[in-house]
Amino acid sequence: MSKRDYYEVLGVDRGASGEALKKAFRRLAMKHHPDRNPDNAEAQEHFKEAKEAYEVLGDAQKRAAYDRHGHAAFASGGGPGSGGPGFADVGDLFGDLFGDIFGGGRGRPRRGSDLRFVLEMALEEAVIGVDREIHIPTLVRCVHCAGSGSTSGRTQSCGTCAGHGRVRVQNGIFSVQQACPNCGGSGQTIADPCEECAGQGRTETERALNVKIPGGVDSGDRIRLSGEGEAGPSGAPSGDLYVEVRVRDHEIFKREGDDLYCDIPIRMTTAALGGELTVPTLGGSAVLKIPAETQSGKVFRMRSKGIQSVRSHRTGDLLCRVSVETPVKLSKQQKELMAELEATFTGSETAGTHSPQSQGWLDRAKSFFERMTS
Repeated sequence: MSKRDYYEVLGVDRGASGEALKKAFRRLAMKHHPDRNPDNAEAQEHFKEAKEAYEVLGDAQKRAAYDRHGHAAFASGGGPGSGGPGFADVGDLFGDLFGDIFGGGRGRPRRGSDLRFVLEMALEEAVIGVDREIHIPTLVRCVHCAGSGSTSGRTQSCGTCAGHGRVRVQNGIFSVQQACPNCGGSGQTIADPCEECAGQGRTETERALNVKIPGGVDSGDRIRLSGEGEAGPSGAPSGDLYVEVRVRDHEIFKREGDDLYCDIPIRMTTAALGGELTVPTLGGSAVLKIPAETQSGKVFRMRSKGIQSVRSHRTGDLLCRVSVETPVKLSKQQKELMAELEATFTGSETAGTHSPQSQGWLDRAKSFFERMTS
């Protein structure tokens, strides 16, 4: 029976990258591996076919020869699986693949899990920094056995792997080593398990930790506390604790990087004649000078009134956007004065100069209507 095209076997086109070839082979190997299809001869043939195709296409030199001459390139001497750089790549891929299939590790001590704790704080606290006590439910080293999992601290050679830490799994023509499922790859088992932790070397509890949060942090910043995570099993190293900062919204300020923004309402008379306003800052208060003829939406920058960066130590600015407020609930006298003021605008030859934005808008609107009607 003639061989199928290797690209067809892996289900990729001829221009496929090395990563695409690896993914294609991994997918087929996971699907057709004999351990997932016991007593299925057809699956074993598909697996062998995919392996042979990847051994050729996964190696640059063999792939070039195959692209030029097809299967004839390997008709004499050795065949596609006769060594070369590509063969090592397949071996590495098999190591990852068998780890997925058998769930085995590589015999390394299994470190405890990392933990994440979300710490909420006010903007003022984030700016100046704060010391907080946090309480974390976690697994800690058993005090009765000092984390060994054994009452006496004694261990014995694992009966499953004879102390080697690895076992060999044979299936048909394939043989692979994996971490011993009984001892986790250590080669030793506990002789007399601790009754308090059932031989696990760790117990559940809630720990209290003091965390120092530096000034200038922002939402999303993380502080790593090495070794303060979950304890590892049977005396293995502990994981790390990551304290993630979440800053609550502020009633006045909005933060963007190291700058602060705030909206400030001002009277119509202040906007027209100018004046001074006392505005709040995170350090107290400051005087903001409003020049005459200020328009609504104008932004004033107050240098170094923002937040000092936790990384560069640069201090940001405070940006104040003024909003001219329309007066409400006017008295009779105030209304009369407003009407008198309005009359001076409309009756003056220089009326357009008093409202530059309105006059400009009216000129644009007039031009628009003229174009529409022409």
